[in-house]
Amino acid sequence: MIKGMDLSSLEEVEQCGGKFYDHGVQRDVMDILKSYGTDYVRLRLWNDPYAPDGRAYGAGCNDFDVTLRLAKRALAHGFGFLLDFQYSDFWADPQKQTLPKAWRGLDADGLARAVYDFTRQTLEKLKSQGAAPTMVAVGNELSNGLLWPYGKVPAYEQIAKFVSAGIRGVNAVDNHIPVMVHLDNGGDHALYRNWFDQYFANGGEDFAYIGMSYYPFWHGNLAGLEENMHDIALRYRKDLILAEVSMGFTMEDYKEYEQLSDSERKGYATKPHLVEHLDYPMTKSGQSGFLQAVMELLKRVPENRGKGFFYWEPAWLPRHGSEWATEAGREYIKEPGKGGNEWANQALFDYDGNALPALAAIRDFS
Repeated sequence: MIKGMDLSSLEEVEQCGGKFYDHGVQRDVMDILKSYGTDYVRLRLWNDPYAPDGRAYGAGCNDFDVTLRLAKRALAHGFGFLLDFQYSDFWADPQKQTLPKAWRGLDADGLARAVYDFTRQTLEKLKSQGAAPTMVAVGNELSNGLLWPYGKVPAYEQIAKFVSAGIRGVNAVDNHIPVMVHLDNGGDHALYRNWFDQYFANGGEDFAYIGMSYYPFWHGNLAGLEENMHDIALRYRKDLILAEVSMGFTMEDYKEYEQLSDSERKGYATKPHLVEHLDYPMTKSGQSGFLQAVMELLKRVPENRGKGFFYWEPAWLPRHGSEWATEAGREYIKEPGKGGNEWANQALFDYDGNALPALAAIRDFS
């Protein structure tokens, strides 16, 4: 079973003063995670996460150079490396799939060529630097498509064209690299059946893994996730990976760590009304129990097709200067609001950087 971690914001957290400890001893966070059974690292890639005037968009500013440094570091630790192409200059998810600035003005055929070229050239550069990924995700949380407006649901013909261009770009560099196609809301059975039925009906290229996001406070209970996984594993004869999953360990605020005023900070994503009916409470023991249940669920997927998980941003500590989006980033995605860290109470380290008990649950599961 893959026991992976998305560490895309790590470099920024460290630059802002984040430090990590295991039993009171400060260590490199990748060393700590490796000692607790982590064997894979996931890293997102944004095309150009900077405004034309040079202002950074934030959230790690995961351009090629940042991704290269983190990839080299992960590979040096012996981790597998999942590269997550988002085909946007900043966050891409079901609520937004914003065209990269450099691709604006292209028609659908031009966008397909751009996806192919960008994918192939990125992988060639990583390979030349000794940092080739061992798995690639073509797009991020594609439930509502990608490269809007051309590839927005229900334009499945264009969606299949763009995703297939990315897959061909991977294969042009190394056809042994397994490819993932990733949707959100892992408990939404109708979403997965309709999306993949349409993708294949429109000539979508084949791939290795269906990736799924599952956040219990957004996506329903574990029973719904399991039902969906059992069905799609058999329906599409695909291996499944939870490409993003997390669970909170507390509902205590972390304002003092961010050093931001209320008018500046967004606060955590796990709003109280969203966590009232979770299968597990937002406590340290609840976080451990949730992850234990997730790993057990993966082992029950038919034909041994539940291949593992990537915990999303376990090291995103609340530190001043590390924000989900700067003002420039929010302008790019046209999402007005506040900054700060909205994920810190779902990390696998407490606000001071101490390893949490859930890591032991991951290490001890087999």
